[in-house]
Order: sequence, then C-alpha cells, then structure tokens
Amino acid sequence: MTAITDSLPAPPRAIRDEMIVFAVMATALMIVPLTGIYPFFVMQALCFALLACAFNLLIGYGGLLSFGHAMFLGTAGYFTAHGLKVWGLSPELGILMGTAGAAGLGVITGAVAIRRQGIYFAMITLALSQLLYFVYLQTPFTHGEDGIQGIPPGYLFGIFDLAKPTVLYYVVLVGFLGGFLLIYRTINSPFGEVLKSIRENEPRAISLGYKTDQYKLLAYILSGTLAGFAGSLKVFVAQNASLTDVHWTMSGEIVLMTLVGGLGTVFGPVVGAFVIIAMQQYLAGFGQWVTVIQGVIFVLCVLTFRRGVIGEIAHYLRRSL
Repeated sequence: MTAITDSLPAPPRAIRDEMIVFAVMATALMIVPLTGIYPFFVMQALCFALLACAFNLLIGYGGLLSFGHAMFLGTAGYFTAHGLKVWGLSPELGILMGTAGAAGLGVITGAVAIRRQGIYFAMITLALSQLLYFVYLQTPFTHGEDGIQGIPPGYLFGIFDLAKPTVLYYVVLVGFLGGFLLIYRTINSPFGEVLKSIRENEPRAISLGYKTDQYKLLAYILSGTLAGFAGSLKVFVAQNASLTDVHWTMSGEIVLMTLVGGLGTVFGPVVGAFVIIAMQQYLAGFGQWVTVIQGVIFVLCVLTFRRGVIGEIAHYLRRSL
C-alpha cells in the first residue's frame, strides 16, 4: 500500500505552490547582480545546485545512491575545456561536447552499475569514478595535476560576451533554471511516477510489467547528463578544469549538499548547495578546519533535521495545515 500512495502524482495545489516558490527563486536570482552580492559565489553555487538536483533525481526519486557522480562533472569539464582551448570551439559547442561526453559516460558506466543494487551499486560507481580519476591523472590532454588553465570565454552564439561577469551570470542562471525545470518535469511525468514506484517497491513494479532496469538506466543517464551540463557551465565560471572535480571527495560533497537541503525534495538540493558553497567561501580563513566544520554541521543536520532543511519545513507545513 505504501508503494501505491507514495508514488501517486502530486496534487494540483502542491504543483501550484512549487511553481510559486520557483517563480520567487528565479526572481531573487535574477536581481542578484543589482544587489552587490559577489557574482562568482552565486554562479559557483548555481552550478553545484544543478549538480545536486541531478544527483537528487537519481537517489531521491530513483533510490539509487551513487558515490561517483563527480566523474560526470569532471569529464564534462575536461571535454568542454579541451574543446574551447585546443580545438577553438565556440562556447555552445563546447558545452554540447562536454554534456554529450557525460551522457556517453552515463551509458557506459550505467550499463555496468545498474546490474547491482543497494551498497553494491554505490561501490561500483565509486570504483568507476576512481578508475576514471587515475585515467585523467595520466592522460596527456588533461595536463595531469596542473589541469587545463586559461580557458577562453568566447562569445555564446556569437552574441553574448562571456568575458563580462554579468553576461556570464545570466547565462549560467538560464542554464540552471532550464536544467531545474527539466528535472521537475521528469519528476512529475509518468516516467517519474514509475521511478518512484520502483524506489518504494521494485518487486511490485516488476510484477506490474515494468522493466525496472531500463527505467533505472534512463534515470542514471539523465542524471549523469545534467551533472555533466553543470560541469560544462562550471568551466566558464572557474576558467579551468582540474582533477578536483573528479576526485571522490567531490562526490561526497554532492551527497552532503543533497542531504543537508533535503533528500527527495524539489528545492532541497538548491538550498544545500548554497549552504555548503557559502561555508567554503566564507570560512576559507579556517583552512583545513572547514572540512571539520562541515562534518559537524552534517552530523547536527542528521540528528536534528533528518529530512534536511527543506524537508523539515515541508513536514512542518503539512502538519500545521
């Protein structure tokens, strides 16, 4: 019975409320350049917010815990950076190249990982990610530990000068909002409803005739593709592509962002990404202690906000209504 009730489509009122929240979020983000807030921080947070939302699509709605999502972020970053700097591609082609590379990686690694479930799936994704990390460490085109530096911003569609911070900010914002809406539409589509039912009771879904492995593989590929899109956008913000984006610690940060914001919630990963990036930005003076502080906050969230920040707020509102 739980599998049926939990996978029912969201009521119209809930969808309306989420659209209102989305409109408020989009409006607030659009006026950021006018407020004097450091745009680099917000752009970086938006890239990681999209990355966390893509990861949340897989674990929050598909029930698949991946410890290797950094490989999509880093692969797309390397492909985009190489295309821009070495091949002289335009920004839109560089983004397309990076996103396509992440999608192809999703197909290959997904075909291997989806064969297992639970902790075995998580360990396989971690192993594949670390394998790719050592490949990129030795591959000449990534420049090893130095990474690809000095990436030319260029003109998007030959019109928008990405060397201008304000223009770049709105390009990143449009990319984030587009990716977010795609994820939201996926969650509230028939595909998303089947995915939720698989998460709740996979044997029941199989008995109803659904080919669950195909649904999980499609969710994995879509999640990896959107994570790669975030990685391609991040190249323009950071002006480099490095091994940091492929390391297993980056996958850990993605998990942390999602859990802090609220696993299985629409806006939770966005809040979690902004919280974690803000901590890294404004607590940088503490050096290595930033990691310790993040760990303490994570423990406190697990003990006091088990549903995450947005999850607890939503739970409180449901109880009060």
